Order: sequence, then structure tokens, then C-alpha cells
Amino acid sequence: MGMSLSEGSGDDDDFAENHEINVTPFIDVILVLLIIFMVAAPLSTVDLPINLPSSTVTPQKKPDKPTYVSIKPDLAVAIGEDMVKRVDLINRLDSMDNGNKERPIFLRVDRAVPYGEFFDVMERLRAGGYTKTKLVALEGVAPAAAAPAPATTSPGAPQQP
Repeated sequence: MGMSLSEGSGDDDDFAENHEINVTPFIDVILVLLIIFMVAAPLSTVDLPINLPSSTVTPQKKPDKPTYVSIKPDLAVAIGEDMVKRVDLINRLDSMDNGNKERPIFLRVDRAVPYGEFFDVMERLRAGGYTKTKLVALEGVAPAAAAPAPATTSPGAPQQP
């Protein structure tokens, strides 16, 4: 319970209760949480540069610790940010998370990767027992919601001012 001092005669009867809330500890806690989230947020993403295609499907909730398999434009394969040879892909996935084959594998494929190379990695995952494969794409705009394209005119047609 806070008290406020007022200038006066100096009697103990002059002390009145102060009913204001001290917000300093609350602000301190909020600032510490902000710093924690600012440091932790970049660590929770995969930083391989991949040009993903876009999709208009509503995004699904991802698990706490997703397993990302990425195919880069140079056809290199990575688990998370660690590069791995295609022949070692299943062995590395088996060594992670106690070999849980029921966990979903999030597949990130650059749009420059040929379909055959993408399908080869999918077949390796299926043959290794990883049947819950999810494709990762950028969020796109639905075609109906997209802005209409400007009308084009022929060279000889009069143009509107």
C-alpha cells in the first residue's frame, strides 16, 4: 500500500493512502518479453534462399518443431539448414526425432527445380516410410480478388484522355 508525503505540519495523521498502481515492474516485464521474442523469432525460421511458388489455399497450423526438407535451385537437398546428399536423406531423417515416421515432412522446393528432381525426392521420402509430406508455398492472392489488368489498345485506335 503506497503512501504519499505532503508538506504540512509534520504530524503522522497527515499521511494519506495513495491508490495509484505502480506500473514500472509491469513495463519491465513487457520489455524483457519483447527482447526475448525479438531474439527467438529469427531462430525459428529456415534461412535457405528458395523461390517458392504461391498458393491461395488457407494456411494450416504448423507443428512446434517442423522438419523442413528443401531442394535448392542447384538441386542440392537440405534438412533444415544442413546440406545432405540424396542417398543419405532417409538415414538423416531416421536419426532425427527417434525415427518417428508419422511426423509431417515440410517440403520446400524452388520453382526453378525440374519436376523430375522434385519427384525423385518425393519418391525417396515415400520409400523411406515418410508418407506425411506437406508442400510449402507462399501465400498468394485469389484470382477473383486480383486487380483487373489494364485494357490494351491497338496502335491505330484513339486513346482516351
